[in-house]
Amino acid sequence: MSKESVVRLVLGDQLNPNHSWFAAPSNEAHWYVMMEQLSETNYVRHHVQKVVGFFLAMRHFAEHLQAQGKNVLYLQLDDPRNRQQFADNLSWIVQELGATSLEYQLPDEYRLDQILKRLADQLPVPVAAVDTEHFLSERQTVKELFKGKKQYLMETFYRAMRKKYAILMEPDGKNPLSGRWNYDAENRKKMPEHVAIPPISELDSQPVGEIVAMLEKMEVQTIGAIDPQRFIWPVTPQAAEIILDDFLRHRLRSFGDFQDALTSRDPFLFHSRLSFALNTKLLHPMKVIQKTLEVWDNGGSGISLATVEGFIRQILGWREFVRGIYWAEMPEYGTLNFFAHGAALPDFYWTGNTRMACMKQAIGQSLDHAYAHHIQRLMVTGNFALLLGVHPDAVDAWYLGIYIDALEWVEMPNTRGMSQFADGGIVGTKPYVSSANYIHKMGDHCSQCYYQHKEKIGPKACPFNSLYWDFYHRHREKLEKNPRIGMMYRVWDKMSPEDREQLLAQAAHIKSNSESL
Repeated sequence: MSKESVVRLVLGDQLNPNHSWFAAPSNEAHWYVMMEQLSETNYVRHHVQKVVGFFLAMRHFAEHLQAQGKNVLYLQLDDPRNRQQFADNLSWIVQELGATSLEYQLPDEYRLDQILKRLADQLPVPVAAVDTEHFLSERQTVKELFKGKKQYLMETFYRAMRKKYAILMEPDGKNPLSGRWNYDAENRKKMPEHVAIPPISELDSQPVGEIVAMLEKMEVQTIGAIDPQRFIWPVTPQAAEIILDDFLRHRLRSFGDFQDALTSRDPFLFHSRLSFALNTKLLHPMKVIQKTLEVWDNGGSGISLATVEGFIRQILGWREFVRGIYWAEMPEYGTLNFFAHGAALPDFYWTGNTRMACMKQAIGQSLDHAYAHHIQRLMVTGNFALLLGVHPDAVDAWYLGIYIDALEWVEMPNTRGMSQFADGGIVGTKPYVSSANYIHKMGDHCSQCYYQHKEKIGPKACPFNSLYWDFYHRHREKLEKNPRIGMMYRVWDKMSPEDREQLLAQAAHIKSNSESL
């Protein structure tokens, strides 16, 4: 070993092959350390495909580094040397390798950020952090942009990012292409039955049986199902490129129109399925944006500007924005409970056994594929949990565990903020709740449901309907002055006292019997 020996820690969501760490020629004094740990599998109960996906991606990345001539120490979960905690493992690794310093890339989760910061006090060598070289904004960009302001506004941030990177801008660099910044209102169509949904691209089969057996041996408690013969998520940069090309070639054209559509016909529809690859850093967000712009070619492809803008907004705007809010507001953000909700999450969130067709579809495909698109998360499962008054901690844990792309920096602002309004309006300007009317308008679930979407009272009345009015009634003091909500209270006040009483009684019955819905 060299007198100057550096250990570099690579986390499971830091699989960026283009990081400057790996650009330099191989150095025998540099060791890259990766580890599978019970501390990471067990802090919430994860979907089995999520754990397998991370471990597969990590193992492929370690093999990639070794093929480049890098020194790699990789601890599998069942390695007898594995002490299952970062500090405990790094303590013996630093000693065994004779390391004179430790470096790590800044983690994206507050929990890990604190753990790794404490390493400086726990290890006998200097510890230094470097950037992950992945995101298009800095941790504190959002906080600095809105310093002194009363509210974070995604549109303000998004426009600043468009200007910074000259994305969909006029030559003057100040005005948006075509004169409009945002086409969100044009991207909310129900999907007609005649629209064909392309099959997902087949990736090379991955040997998942060995990892699943290891998880069982190590008594890791997981949720959901996994097909040992067919793993559909990309675990290498090459596979991520295949998924990206499939999206651009076969799905982008219809993505804008139907990104909010709800249907039982297919779990993936026209969505990109890129979030796992992006969040593990197998794929860089700017590559996704640039390839999208190349395919669009300023209208030459026949793909609408509204579609392209809507997709790019999710990556350049929303993804970066919620990360910025996360770092601006943590750790207090993780404790917020604006409505003081305290109900338990119904058991059917873990089984999909419910007669509500929209919930059965969203939860069922989540259990089967570790995936549901944003409207299923926001306006179906999240909407119902909010109307029911579930504690945001329980909702957070479920979303963080069940989705393959869920890391706390992106999950928590979307769940505790956008979905549950537990932050009181830091992320969104109003609670995203709806009755059955919205779900019926956006999809085909209601026609297949045991419950009747038009009925508000009675044994077959859709539970969303009475819970919707009960929610507004319970939280009138906190919501009535919200300018985006006032109209609902005017509608409520115009109802007869008998109708209001019946709706509240129906909601109380549903809340008392939520497990049997």
